[in-house]
Amino acid sequence: QVQLVESGGGLVQAGGSLRLSCATSGRTFSRSPMAWFRQAPGKEREFVAVISWSGGRSYYADSVKGRFTITRGNANNVVYLQMNSLKPEDTAVYYCAADSQSLYPSRDTSNYDYWGQGTQVTVSS
Repeated sequence: QVQLVESGGGLVQAGGSLRLSCATSGRTFSRSPMAWFRQAPGKEREFVAVISWSGGRSYYADSVKGRFTITRGNANNVVYLQMNSLKPEDTAVYYCAADSQSLYPSRDTSNYDYWGQGTQVTVSS
């Protein structure tokens, strides 16, 4: 059974930091771009960051650029999202996703065929 399991969410004050992790199991994603998305209450799921299968390229939403960093490690079976200078508007459920059908990083949710269950991030003002 393929699983993506996020962890590391929680409650933090504005200006603080959190590090999200996404551990994969059941198959290898070493040749898959992997991404983080988020969904706030009443809003659509939105792109946050994506990293190429090699880890050599990464792209970010404008709203998080310069504050968030996506990395992957452990033979590409784990993906991280380091979130610094958090703002209340970053409050959302954060989802990890993998695109097993393409080598190219995408910002489009429809390209991702494996998803985690999500982890809540709440930033207080």
